[in-house]
Amino acid sequence: MKDIKLSYYQLVIISIICFVIINNWIFKPHNILSWDVFGYYLYLPLQFIYNDLGLKDISIVNNIIDKYHNTATFYQGIQMPDGNYVMKYSAGMAVLYSPFFFLGHAYADIFNFPTDGFSIPYQYAIFIGSTIYTIIGIYFLSKILLTFFNRKVAAISLILLVFGTNYIIHITMYGQNAMSHNYLFTTYAIIIWYSIRWHKTYKLKHAIILALACGITILSRPSEIICLGIPILWGIYNKESFFIKIKILKEKVNQILIFSIILLLIGSLQFIYWKIQSGKFLFNSYGGNPGEGFEFFHPFVIELLFSFRKGWFIYTPIMFLALFGFIIVYKKRKDIFFTILLFFIANIYIVSSWSCWWYAQSFSQRSVIQMYPLMTIILGFLISWIFEQKKVLRNLILILLILIVFLNIFQSIQFHKGIIHGDRMTFPYYIKTFGKLNVNEEDKKLLLINRSFDGSESFDNKQDYKLKSAILLDFEKDKSSTEKSFSGKKSILLDSTNIYSPTIEIPYKEITKKDHAWIKVSIKVFNEQAFTENPFSLIVQFNQKEYAFKYKNFDSENMNLIAKQWQTISFYYLTPEVRNKNNYLKTYVWYRGKTQIYIDDFQVEIYERKN
Repeated sequence: MKDIKLSYYQLVIISIICFVIINNWIFKPHNILSWDVFGYYLYLPLQFIYNDLGLKDISIVNNIIDKYHNTATFYQGIQMPDGNYVMKYSAGMAVLYSPFFFLGHAYADIFNFPTDGFSIPYQYAIFIGSTIYTIIGIYFLSKILLTFFNRKVAAISLILLVFGTNYIIHITMYGQNAMSHNYLFTTYAIIIWYSIRWHKTYKLKHAIILALACGITILSRPSEIICLGIPILWGIYNKESFFIKIKILKEKVNQILIFSIILLLIGSLQFIYWKIQSGKFLFNSYGGNPGEGFEFFHPFVIELLFSFRKGWFIYTPIMFLALFGFIIVYKKRKDIFFTILLFFIANIYIVSSWSCWWYAQSFSQRSVIQMYPLMTIILGFLISWIFEQKKVLRNLILILLILIVFLNIFQSIQFHKGIIHGDRMTFPYYIKTFGKLNVNEEDKKLLLINRSFDGSESFDNKQDYKLKSAILLDFEKDKSSTEKSFSGKKSILLDSTNIYSPTIEIPYKEITKKDHAWIKVSIKVFNEQAFTENPFSLIVQFNQKEYAFKYKNFDSENMNLIAKQWQTISFYYLTPEVRNKNNYLKTYVWYRGKTQIYIDDFQVEIYERKN
């Protein structure tokens, strides 16, 4: 047998793959099928095990959650007026999971595990499958880099990606390795590689693979439709190249037609699902969760890139340096410069337009990880330029890169230890804990307020807040007021013909300029009969345009109220993560009884942090 000799580039790739596998197993999740992944994956068991893709029987999900604790609340589905549910996330990730789901299902059936879609065989199947997808992504990126660079530059670029960015955090240590970012990194690497191959060979098989990769990427996240810009714009950099590209597309019109048909067939999976479950071919699956949505006219670009809460360039500074690589690409490879630059701009615009721009708990910006195959190319051009410089300048820049890598590794450790928080970071806290592996309770006070996932809230530290303002509706000047009152001379009567009280509405910009405030809502209530027979709810919510979010209802059935005397009802409410300063607080009383009740002195008090 011949001795197999590996180049150092192959050794680097193998070492990185081994590192990824080891990290995945060291940090393997307790339950990979949880949180967002639960929503991505749920299509499969609902369709192939429970035969209830519309989730007519919600007890299926409730029983799964009770048994496996996948999520605190079922935010992954939206209930329709007919009682059915529509999945919040599109179906692409389920398609990518499916080979491993079926393997897990077969294993569970053969070896007598629960065939419920969530027992150990399913979890390990998705975990192993996600690791395989990661390896595929690294493999294709390594091929891409050798297209542009020598082995030394390609190897360094890969090493900088793995150890100098948040990539390794989100494909091993955090995010269950089954999050969409990991998978989309791989599909983008495939898209780039086959864009390169098709433009060299114009073979049908490359166009088909490219269509499949683009289709599944868009099906996984519809906003990734911008991935089509990579093959469409590849090679265009001036008027002449544009007309050459048009000519090629005309000559290959049959391939373009096949490409388009494949895209439509893949996309039709989602359209058909939406039509069956919602009655519409196009359905806003985030409409039931208006705290999330696009703010295209108010993108959070500065926050996304430079905030200490979650700024990409703050926590992944090597990508800021990589931007200088665009200058090198422009000088050396104009044929790919505009493709990558336009994609970069479009992607940053889209991900920063998402109202939840911090993308929940994560290290740095997980939302840009799918862009890393392209950014690694840009980084590679920067590395090439560095090695062309004189020794002093070259060594200084290399030392800077090494320091940045060590900073990333150290901050990854801080993140793993909980010192760098997933979504509550502030500039004072960052400075206070910079370079530290321990943090005390006093330091933690510098973080953004802690918001619970299950909706529970307790205003326990009132001493840290001050009353900023108060609004009172005493109804004394209201024309519909009654003569009965708690204070003054009038109150408001609610009955079956008048079930809603006047509302108090306050724009967030008038509530506070800080990241949060506590709201105390209180009313006086009088009922001639038992409150159990005349129930009501005190409602508080925030509104984004016509949608309500962080809706809270405090029901009289849960209160020990006494009839025939004025009762005081009050509660505290923490303002949510507002999407823009025009979001507004809205609070009112909703009467659900058959006779009548009186309300008076409807008041909202705003408590703001002292410092």
